[in-house]
Amino acid sequence: MSYTSFLYLFGFLGGMLLCYFITPKRFRWVILLLGSYLFYIAASKNWVVIFILVTTLSIYLGALWIEKINDIFKKLKGTLSRQEKKELKEKLIFQKKIVVVILLIINLGLLVVLKYYNFFAGGLNSALFNHLSMSLPVLKFVLPMGISFYTLQAIGYFIDVYRGKYKAEKHLGKIALFLIYFPTIVQGPITRYDQIGKQLYEGHAFNYLNFTHGSQLILWGLFKKIVIADRANMFVNHIFQDYAQYSGIVVMTGILFYTIQLYTEFSGAVDICRGSSQMFGIELPKNFNQPFLSKDINEFWQRWHITLGLWLKEYVFFSVSLSKPFKKFNTFVKKFGNDYLSKLLPATTALFFVWICNGLWHGASIKYVGYGMYYYVIMLCGMYFEPIFKKIISVLRINIESKWFKTFQVIRTIVLVNIGMLIFRADSLQSAFQMLKSCFVPSQLPLNMIPTLGIDIHDFVIIIIGAAVVYGIGLIKEKGISIRESISSMKLPLRWTIYIAAILVVVIFGAYGKGYDAVSFIYATF
Repeated sequence: MSYTSFLYLFGFLGGMLLCYFITPKRFRWVILLLGSYLFYIAASKNWVVIFILVTTLSIYLGALWIEKINDIFKKLKGTLSRQEKKELKEKLIFQKKIVVVILLIINLGLLVVLKYYNFFAGGLNSALFNHLSMSLPVLKFVLPMGISFYTLQAIGYFIDVYRGKYKAEKHLGKIALFLIYFPTIVQGPITRYDQIGKQLYEGHAFNYLNFTHGSQLILWGLFKKIVIADRANMFVNHIFQDYAQYSGIVVMTGILFYTIQLYTEFSGAVDICRGSSQMFGIELPKNFNQPFLSKDINEFWQRWHITLGLWLKEYVFFSVSLSKPFKKFNTFVKKFGNDYLSKLLPATTALFFVWICNGLWHGASIKYVGYGMYYYVIMLCGMYFEPIFKKIISVLRINIESKWFKTFQVIRTIVLVNIGMLIFRADSLQSAFQMLKSCFVPSQLPLNMIPTLGIDIHDFVIIIIGAAVVYGIGLIKEKGISIRESISSMKLPLRWTIYIAAILVVVIFGAYGKGYDAVSFIYATF
C-alpha cells in the first residue's frame, strides 16, 4: 500500500481518521496502533512483522531493566557512605552498559545480518577466505520494511533512557506504536520518543486547521512525487542504464534530473507522511528545509534529511566524542600537537564515524561507503583550508555579504551535491567516475533527441517547470512566509479555486497510466 495510492489516501487514511475521532480520547492511541500494524502487514510480507516485534519487545524490556538499575541507586544512595556510593554507582553504570550492549547486539545484529551480511561476506571472501580455499555463502534475506528507520528510533530510545533523559515507558503497546506509527515506518522522518511519544498517546480532538494544513501538505507531496519525480525517473533510468552511449550535456542533465527526482520524491513522501500525521493532530519533525539554498556542504546537511543528521550527531558523534578512548586521544593531541591541529583533529576523527555510518545506512555497497567518504572529504577540506580561503577572500577584497558571492556559493554547493547524487545513483564507483569524466566531453541535447531518452518533450518541459515551482516555493518559504497559512486565510472562493487547481494539476499532469510505470519510493528500500 503506497502513500500515493488511492487505497491509502481515500481508503486507509480516511478510515483511520473516522475510527480515530469517533473513539473515546483515551483509547485513540489504540486505533493508531492497530491501524499501524494493519498498514505494515498490508504493505509488506505478513511474517516480517516478527522482526519489528522482536525489536519492540527487546527495547521495552531493556529500558525497564535500565530503569530498575536506576531505582536501585536512588533507594540505596541515602544509606551509603561517600565511598560506598561511588563504588555502587560505578557498579550500576557497568550493569547499565551491559544492558545497552545486549540491546545493541540484538537490534544492530538484526539490521546487520538482514541488510549487510552479503556485503561483508563478499568483502571477507575477496580479502581472505578465497586464499584459504573457503568462502562464506551468499544468502537471500527478506528486508523488513522500514528496518533502517525503526532500528535508529529504537536505539535512540534506550540510549536516552540510559542517559537519564526520560524514564522508560511502562506500557508495551505505547512503545510498539512509537516504532510502527504508520506515517513514519516506511521512510521516516526519524523521530525520538520525547518528540512524539506524548503526542501519540494523549488523544487529539478534531481540528479543522490541522485537517486543512495536513491536506495541503499531502497535495504538495503528491505534486512533487507524481508530477515531477516519477516523470524524471524515466529519463534518469535511460541515461544511467546506457551511460556509455552519452556524454556532456546529456549526462549532466541525467545527473541533474536524478537530483531533482530524489529530492522531490523523498521530500514529497515526507510531506505526505507529515500531512497524514497532522490530520490526527500529531506534528512530525521537518526533514527538509530548502537544502538547495545552502551555501556550503555543511549547511546542506543541516537542511537535508535533517532527522538522520541529528540522530547521527546525537548518538554517533557525541558517543564517540565522549568515550574514554577518544578523551585520551584528545588529551594526547592537545599535549603534542599545535593549537590548530588540536582543535580540528578530534572533530575530524569523530566525523569519520558519522560519515561511515551515514554511507552504510543508505545501503550495503562500497559505493555508499564512497558516498559517505565523498562528503567527509569535502567537509575536511572546508575545515582545514578555511584559513587559506579567508586569506584569498581578503586579498581579493571580496564582499562575502554580496548577492553575487552568495549566489556563487549556492551554485557551487549544488554542483558538489550533484556529484554526490551521481555516486549515490550509479551502479558502482567505477561507473560514477566514468559518467563524471564523460561530462567533460562536448555534446549537445537538441529537442528532437529528447524522445529517444525515455520521455517526450512535454515530459521534459513539465519536469523543468515543476522543479522551478518547487525551487520558487522554497525561496518564498526561506523568507519566513507560510504558504499554507496564507492560503488558509484567503476567502473561501479563492481558497477553493487554488485547491481545485492543484488537484487538477496532479490528476492531469501526474505520471501514471499508459507509458508510465509505478515507481516505488527510493528511501523505502533503506
